[in-house]
Amino acid sequence: MRWQPFDLNWQPFERMESLRRQLDQIFDEVTGTSTEREVSWYPAIELMDTSDNLVLRVQLPGIDRNHLNIQATRDAVLIEGEHPYPQQSEDSQWLRSEFAYGKFRRLIALPVAIEPDRVSAEYHDGILTLTLLKTEQERRRVVKVNLGELSGSASTATLEAASETVPNGNNHSR
Repeated sequence: MRWQPFDLNWQPFERMESLRRQLDQIFDEVTGTSTEREVSWYPAIELMDTSDNLVLRVQLPGIDRNHLNIQATRDAVLIEGEHPYPQQSEDSQWLRSEFAYGKFRRLIALPVAIEPDRVSAEYHDGILTLTLLKTEQERRRVVKVNLGELSGSASTATLEAASETVPNGNNHSR
C-alpha cells in the first residue's frame, strides 16, 4: 500500500453535518422533542449589516415560494418549508444525488432588534432576500467627542460624548 499525504475521499463538511444531526437527535431524545427529526437539511444564509437594515439572504434553489413559511420577531427570523422529492419513474433509478430534499427549518438569531412589521421580502432565482429594518434605537449613531479644557497635561483631558442620529445614507464608516 502506497502512502498518500492526505485522503482524497475525506469530506469534512459531510462528517460535520453527520455529527450535527447525531447531536440534534441526542438532544431531541433527552428533551423529548421530535419536531427536529423531520428536518432533513438547512439552507445556507448570508446576513449583512447596513446602517438602517439587516439584509438576510437565503439559498433556496428549486423551492416553490408557496412551500415557504417566513416569520419574524424583534430578535429572530424563522424560515421553514419543503423541497419535495421528485417523482421517479419505474425505468430509472438514482445513481447519485447531492440535492437537498425534504423539510427544512432555519431559525436565525439576529444581532440587533428589528421592526418585524416592516420586513420586506424578494424571491428571485432561488435566493430569498429579506430586508429587516432595525429599530430606531439600533440604527447607527455617530458619537461626537468633545475635548474639555486641557489642564496641565493631555492625560487629564476630559471627554464628553454627545449622540446624534446619522441621516440616511451619510454614514460610510463603521
